[in-house]
Amino acid sequence: MVQAVVVANFLGTSRASTEAFKTANLLKTLTVNALIYGENGTGKLTLARYILPNAPILNTQNFDELLEAINSNSEIIITHVEDAPNLKRLIDTIVTSKTRVVVTSSDSVQSEVLQEAFSVRIHLPPLSERLEDVGALLELFMQEANIIFGDEKPFVMPTYAFDLSRNAISLRKQLFLHYQFSNIGESDLMAIMEQYLSDKLGSKNDYRNYLHLYEVPLIRVGLKQFKSQLQLSDKLGLNRNTLRKKIAENSQYGLE
Repeated sequence: MVQAVVVANFLGTSRASTEAFKTANLLKTLTVNALIYGENGTGKLTLARYILPNAPILNTQNFDELLEAINSNSEIIITHVEDAPNLKRLIDTIVTSKTRVVVTSSDSVQSEVLQEAFSVRIHLPPLSERLEDVGALLELFMQEANIIFGDEKPFVMPTYAFDLSRNAISLRKQLFLHYQFSNIGESDLMAIMEQYLSDKLGSKNDYRNYLHLYEVPLIRVGLKQFKSQLQLSDKLGLNRNTLRKKIAENSQYGLE
């Protein structure tokens, strides 16, 4: 439950990130407690680590252990404070102890108890509201991917929209998938399909049921590349009416 951490860098160039970083730098020189709140993947824990680089990290899963740890450590980071089974008791323990505490919570927590207990509060907006930070995060994730995948080739930035639905979490996942797919071969692709289909086959119509897994990406990329159904039907060696039928059959996947 307790995890030792080292100093972590908080990345960001947006105004919100810059202000958060200024406050974090100020907190490093003070002995006051602080609350950092925002959606998952916005950098709450990274910023907390920056403020208290040597503090153990705990969550509220084992509540009694957490209360004990507050009184036995000089400083501590508590994540997901909103999940505490008894938030008032937790806050009372923090207030009465001499322990330096930084807690993180979700963006939806508007508890008066938290508002009163932490005079210093840092809000980290979602990445969709601080797009200037995406570039810095991408550079970090690209460096990480290069190390993990051992890919020395120049990275080609994907042209599709970045997935910010879960902030840095979804962005990192998307970038790592892009790295993997950019080097994937036929044997790798077939292995992935075999793994996906291994526990799904069993009905009499499985060939037709899963044919879209091949047809949809083929037609989608073909339409992007050749711009028209007429040109695509010629490249695929299909009758134009046959192509139109396949597009209609798979319209639920965004083909049109």
